[in-house]
Amino acid sequence: MSLFSDNIRALRIKDKISQEKLAEQLQITRGRYVKYEDGTSEAPYDILKKIALYFHISIDLLLSVDVRKIDIQDLIKLENNRLLLPIQIDNNGGNIIEIVTEKAKAGYLNGYADPEYIESLQQISLPFLGSGKHRGFPVEGDSMPPHEGGSIIVGRYVENLGEVQDGKTYILITKNHGMVYKRLNKNKKNTLVLESDNSFYPNYEVKFSEILEIWEYQCNIGRTDSKHVVTEMETLKDLILELKREVSEIKVKTNT
Repeated sequence: MSLFSDNIRALRIKDKISQEKLAEQLQITRGRYVKYEDGTSEAPYDILKKIALYFHISIDLLLSVDVRKIDIQDLIKLENNRLLLPIQIDNNGGNIIEIVTEKAKAGYLNGYADPEYIESLQQISLPFLGSGKHRGFPVEGDSMPPHEGGSIIVGRYVENLGEVQDGKTYILITKNHGMVYKRLNKNKKNTLVLESDNSFYPNYEVKFSEILEIWEYQCNIGRTDSKHVVTEMETLKDLILELKREVSEIKVKTNT
């Protein structure tokens, strides 16, 4: 039997529903459903979607994670029926933060929904961050001063795109661009514009459909550029950038 077959059988038994009743909910025959549960036939996408919606679990978890090893009730439910793995806490009730090191970064796109992969990451606790799910990601290059390559950016999980604020910085996990740390703007429909604080790097766009995860910047762990002291001027810089964007938008509207 496949992992998918084991999963739907385990979920069905947990919900105490018969194969016949579940097949009715999926609008298929019992005989057809049984083939999916015993592994003799693969479910097409439309059935996968119906099963995922019925059990309130994402398709990627159904296909790639043994749901018998995790507590489904502790998963964070997100948009489009996706789920985030459980928030872990330490002995004092503090939120445990998984750190995606440079070495672990390569496997994150494949392992972000795998409980065993997430549990294998290094862990720390930062009680001053407050509520929410946090995770640390490595910084590369010099596109976002004052953060130097080798330091870790800690982000808070963003549950929906409506929370994204123009001009703020976020860690994005995307299908085509991998893991990036950029300043975001929603000035195009169904698209985010990604900007670097280092003007050497050009802006580029990412479609909403390409986005797997978004984490809002909370703090930096590690080094910052010694030539670039972080002061209140950084906040002022952010305000000026935001004002420039607003003025540009007003000009565009006025010209049209």
